[in-house]
Amino acid sequence: MSEISFLGLGSMGIEMARRLVAAGNSIRVWNRSESPHFAELLAAGATRAGSVDEALDADIAISMLAHDQAVRDCFTAETLRAARPGLVHVNMATISLETADHLARLHRDAGVGYVAAPVLGRPNVAAEGMLNIVAAGSADDIAAAKGCLDLLGKQTWVVGEDARAANLVKIAVNYNLIHAIQALAESITLVERGGVDSSTFVDILTDTSFSGSAYVGYGRLISEKRYEPVSFSVTLGLKDLSLAEGAAREEGVTLLTAPALRDVYERTLADPALAGLDWSATAEITRGLAANTESE
Repeated sequence: MSEISFLGLGSMGIEMARRLVAAGNSIRVWNRSESPHFAELLAAGATRAGSVDEALDADIAISMLAHDQAVRDCFTAETLRAARPGLVHVNMATISLETADHLARLHRDAGVGYVAAPVLGRPNVAAEGMLNIVAAGSADDIAAAKGCLDLLGKQTWVVGEDARAANLVKIAVNYNLIHAIQALAESITLVERGGVDSSTFVDILTDTSFSGSAYVGYGRLISEKRYEPVSFSVTLGLKDLSLAEGAAREEGVTLLTAPALRDVYERTLADPALAGLDWSATAEITRGLAANTESE
């Protein structure tokens, strides 16, 4: 049986680690800070890594870290050179194209296998092992990680050997999600202002043209103003928008709607009542603008 390490026990990472432990794998877990989940995982049979170096003494290392800097801090040239020979690192975080290229180069120079495998889905989806996984890397490295990927997701979409391809796809998907949330915010506010029940509107919308999980899930949250518990924060939403803007600059693409979306996120983060909520709370900026228009 392969020895597996899991690095990053945030809201997504903990659900993924739980699945790997429950499947009977030999798992070593590590987090950047003291995690409330360590006791649970250790009781279930996992062991705790005292450092990144110790976590990389494995056959497969899976990481789910919050952002570029966290990934860069953990996976340095030094830590990778000290890794177990034959290690394959599966990076499931959403990162920039610049960091994707940087990591691919570091792993290649250190002789460590590398698979970029960002995921599509919220923590509840991760808990059920129903994530969509977008993977890129060598065929051999992806094959080595397949058992873990099959436990964590319902499907793995392989988009090439260049790691950045998987990160580009994830960035583009999240850019669509940001638009979906804003489109829902505007259409729900529109019908509310006209005296139509927003929950009824969401039922109509999602039963016909927009039946996907993003519209159904976020439509409910926005119509009911149900922004807690936080599955994905406003701060992380702005991070993903920034990643899309950065990718567009690298690829020579103009994102015409990005400035308006950035304005919505910056307004949300500037409001203490909204800044700590789920990213769907950005809808309240549109509702607020409508209310301000009426009072003028």
